[in-house]
Amino acid sequence: MTAKLDYQWHLRKLMASQDMFSTAQLRPLLAERGIELSTSQVYRLVTETPERLSLKLLMALLDILGCTMEQLIEPVATTVRLRKAAAAGSAKGVGDFRPKRARITPAE
Repeated sequence: MTAKLDYQWHLRKLMASQDMFSTAQLRPLLAERGIELSTSQVYRLVTETPERLSLKLLMALLDILGCTMEQLIEPVATTVRLRKAAAAGSAKGVGDFRPKRARITPAE
């Protein structure tokens, strides 16, 4: 097994602590700081964990919420099994459906 670094996104929780319960409340605050996002982009930013994030947006969120990066983005270590280790064991779930090797016999 190997360790994989992942993270938890706490934007919604931090917004709630600032009495911001709607994604629409975040959009004008971002616009004041020069970040123009559509309504759907702000919604996805709040409700989903972003894969990519610009540093300007990150700094704007930290400023709006008055928090640190560690409070917004919490690193989490998860363990992941290697594929080789899983392939070395028996194939689970396949059972009797494994194909049989074909035999070629000479023509008579």
